[in-house]
Amino acid sequence: MVKGKSKQVAERILPIAERLGSTGRYAGRGVTIAFLDAGFFAHPDLTTPRNRIREYYDVLSGDRGVERLTTPNPSAWHGMMTSVVCAGNGALSGGRYRGLASEAELVLVKVGSLSRIRHDDIALGMEWVLANIVRHNIRVLNISCGGDYEATYLKDHLSRMAEACVRAGVVVVCAAGNAGHEPSHPVVPPASAPAVITVGGVNDEGNPRLGRVSPYHSSYGPTIDGLQKPEVIAPAIWLAAPLLPGTPTSDEAKLLHELDGADDAELQSILARHPGTMRVLDEARGREPYLIRQIVAAQLHDQKVIDDHYKHVDGTSFAAPIVSSIVANMLEANPRLEPHHIKRILIETAERLPHVPVERQGWGVVHPVAAVERAERA
Repeated sequence: MVKGKSKQVAERILPIAERLGSTGRYAGRGVTIAFLDAGFFAHPDLTTPRNRIREYYDVLSGDRGVERLTTPNPSAWHGMMTSVVCAGNGALSGGRYRGLASEAELVLVKVGSLSRIRHDDIALGMEWVLANIVRHNIRVLNISCGGDYEATYLKDHLSRMAEACVRAGVVVVCAAGNAGHEPSHPVVPPASAPAVITVGGVNDEGNPRLGRVSPYHSSYGPTIDGLQKPEVIAPAIWLAAPLLPGTPTSDEAKLLHELDGADDAELQSILARHPGTMRVLDEARGREPYLIRQIVAAQLHDQKVIDDHYKHVDGTSFAAPIVSSIVANMLEANPRLEPHHIKRILIETAERLPHVPVERQGWGVVHPVAAVERAERA
């Protein structure tokens, strides 16, 4: 049982289904979602009890094969988190942090690295998706990365590839970006393409019942072509996402979580069993329990630790997969829906926030239950 600060954080951050009011009747069954990102990892929330990763491909090196996703590397964490937020089944949280598409199939396409994702490499990833739509029956494409610059969709190759994917029957969902605090608040390709569903963010502080809902600093239009973006918004902060197993960050979180839940008499023995895990805690050995707890509380806060397997994250990179998971549920409910049907239903069922400017939120916060019900009737 967690006794301290991490328990308070875990209780504050509700699962996505509770935050958006999803019933769980659908879970993306029979739907394949492709992800473009810097890298990936075969996290237990995606592979236990059944491995739902159909294929992995690296457009930069040509490497392929799910077996390449078992060794953690620094480039893997972002794509691991986006895919789990969308389609994880909560295996390491007892089902608590389950994505709305927890039974969907996944195709993972690496288009960059921790240090850089290039404009043209995202386009290469979409070209690969186009070539493999039929083989994997890809219905949804989640893109939680953006190009290097603003560009008109009439000439930009990345934007034109996004449009091509939509014409081929794939619902393309893009993160709007996190530049809403900048004077130009630019929306860059592929999020600026007309046919894609561009997702901005909302801050519900992890629990909408608190009544403190505000806009997230997501990018917004008009785009360079005069288009209003985003179309919809979704939670973009206080989102539970997995720690990358086998990394120092994961080891630190496990130690902090153990110390946070321990009695005062256990603190020194726990520190003695984990030398070298965290320098600040090595220096705390032998000190009074209240000082150790102050250090632990500060580290839990700074590292955003929820428990020994999850942390909380923010960004439209994680709002977009939530919308992708809703789209997967809509397609499970009605596989005949085309991308333009999906987009219209999401827009018509979204709920506008009365105190947020329209340009910041588009048609409002996504409403999974209403969207799925409309999809069933369409």
